[in-house]
Amino acid sequence: MTVEHVKICIIGAGRLASKRIYPYIAAAGGKLTGVCDLDRGKAEEKAYLYGGRAYTKVEAMLSAERPDGVIVCVGPEQHYELSQTILRLGFPVYTEKPPAPSARLALETARLSKETGLLCTTAFKKRYSTAYNRAKDWLSQFDPSELVSLSVDYASAPYANTSPRSEFLLDFAIHCIDATGYLFGDAQAVFCFAKGMDGYAVSVKYVNGAVGSFNFNCARSFAIPTEEVEISVYGRNFMTIHNSSCWKITEQDKTIEWREPPTFVSNGDSGNDTGHLAELADYFVALREGRTTRSDIYESYKSMVLYEAIKSSAETGQVVPVVFESL
Repeated sequence: MTVEHVKICIIGAGRLASKRIYPYIAAAGGKLTGVCDLDRGKAEEKAYLYGGRAYTKVEAMLSAERPDGVIVCVGPEQHYELSQTILRLGFPVYTEKPPAPSARLALETARLSKETGLLCTTAFKKRYSTAYNRAKDWLSQFDPSELVSLSVDYASAPYANTSPRSEFLLDFAIHCIDATGYLFGDAQAVFCFAKGMDGYAVSVKYVNGAVGSFNFNCARSFAIPTEEVEISVYGRNFMTIHNSSCWKITEQDKTIEWREPPTFVSNGDSGNDTGHLAELADYFVALREGRTTRSDIYESYKSMVLYEAIKSSAETGQVVPVVFESL
């Protein structure tokens, strides 16, 4: 093991972790030392394939391995409880999204992270994807008051919508809810029409004066993804993003940049175009450098507040203010 690699323990050995976390650990700069799952057979399989030792108890693994950081990839209901446990035991933590079942619990975790001085970050992959980071960089040349509008069309295959784990808005649309805050800053108010829990038409007013419109629905497909983003800025400046992999930038009526990869990667295996590899790499570097990340727990809390405001507006038919509590 080189000094650049950080020691990592993982909680969870299911389908998502097997596809999007374990294969990227070494490439991202980590050394896997412990795997924990209630199903010991799954933990042993991952330890055999990727390294480390297998455990069924979180406390026992952390006590024995003393990792530099911990990754939690289990059901959303457990992200809050495990984050609390891990931070109180003295270890930085990275969880899959969402960070907690509610904004209130996410804020509790953010406050605990501040109290302990330990990093808590959430896997909001779009903050790390190549396309959204190009958009963030491009927008940085403009004053926030020059931003005009943000349009998002984001859809999936049908969801059961019977639990937090199967709720379309929380499990899937939360990625773009988070990405809109990353690009345009804090929202001020939202209004939403909804068709049950399957479709949401959202209007947003941002603190900087810009507006947004989001179409989220689970009536389409996973095999043929839908992700269309349109960004407009004063001065005849605009950018379009297609499926997290293609984009076009226009400045003052002239197209200055056009990116269209030769292969379809937005639902494929590119760890940087999707953000899965890049977010792990940033977490590992943050552990080495003692800094935060662009998707730290307070940023994730704000995304949960926006998610809850959308749900509240859909249920009440009212404009809902978006209010963030401080740490």
